[in-house]
Amino acid sequence: MTERTKQTIALVDDDRNILTSVQMTLEAEGFNVRTYTDGESALQGLTAYPVDLAILDIKMPRMDGMELLQRLRTRSNLPVIFLSSKNEEVDQLMGLRLGADDYITKPFSQRLLLERIRALLRRNEVSRAEASGAPAGGGALTRGNLSLDELRHKCTWKGEDVPLTVTEFLLVKTLAQRPGLVKSRDQLIDAAYGDTVYVDDRTIDSHIKRVRKKFRQVDDDFNQIETLYGIGYRYKED
Repeated sequence: MTERTKQTIALVDDDRNILTSVQMTLEAEGFNVRTYTDGESALQGLTAYPVDLAILDIKMPRMDGMELLQRLRTRSNLPVIFLSSKNEEVDQLMGLRLGADDYITKPFSQRLLLERIRALLRRNEVSRAEASGAPAGGGALTRGNLSLDELRHKCTWKGEDVPLTVTEFLLVKTLAQRPGLVKSRDQLIDAAYGDTVYVDDRTIDSHIKRVRKKFRQVDDDFNQIETLYGIGYRYKED
């Protein structure tokens, strides 16, 4: 990858140890990295020098990550990952509602962060290809009341938007592709994370729990994702 074609990532965090360690990891993987220690300087920098993806901390001086994201979303669909020590569900949901693409809590695996970054960049490249009229893979998947648009990373249930992270979207897609077929936790881990990252299978249970909650925010009776205890999960056949 040449300097000109390298993708650029903005890293915004007031913890200089994290800035340094993540920057070194990303640069070793071939990315250009721009670092900022507060939201205000990040907003100025990102406005003047656009990047391919941004990783934002939430609690920062001068402008927190939530406000920064809100301001970015008025002018850009830049892929954004929240990276923060805050793990309260209200912060995660608020971040996603504001338009964050994913949310990772500290402490975190840098390998996992890399996988999320690559997944978001791939998705963004497909969307750009579609917008420019270039051929691209993927498409829409419809199962009864469920609609998944991979190109736009959009999920709807009964016409209502369901905001899913990249991981949650991949899990729902994997289950809905084969209704009635049971998927083990290991199979779901491979589908959502690939085979290069170690993920505890209980993580899948947490993701499914959040997915169900999000669908039930638009439909109290949502019960399409079934648990088969000791085996895995399946999407109910209509």
